[in-house]
Amino acid sequence: MKTILSLFVAVALAGTVLADPPKKSSYVAHQKSSTVRATKEPAPLKKSEVVGAIPRGVRGGNPLQMLNPRAPAKYGNWVQSTSFDSDVPGKWKGIKLFELDF
Repeated sequence: MKTILSLFVAVALAGTVLADPPKKSSYVAHQKSSTVRATKEPAPLKKSEVVGAIPRGVRGGNPLQMLNPRAPAKYGNWVQSTSFDSDVPGKWKGIKLFELDF
């Protein structure tokens, strides 16, 4: 009877061992393959615009038209290149040869 019982236990243990293969250790770190990484483009910077009498004359193509009082509107007017006094309204201070707008 003991041999039949021990044989039965041996078959039961063998069945459970063969049914469930041994699991891998839980201490193993899993690595993800990162072959493609998304790259963010940097934010576009706003270029500071150079304005004034000299850059406007160079961009206009004909700087002598800036001296012409009857020049076409594409060459601009005198107000664009004049700096005004903030204390006295309507009083001009000078001519803006170069100006950087931020």
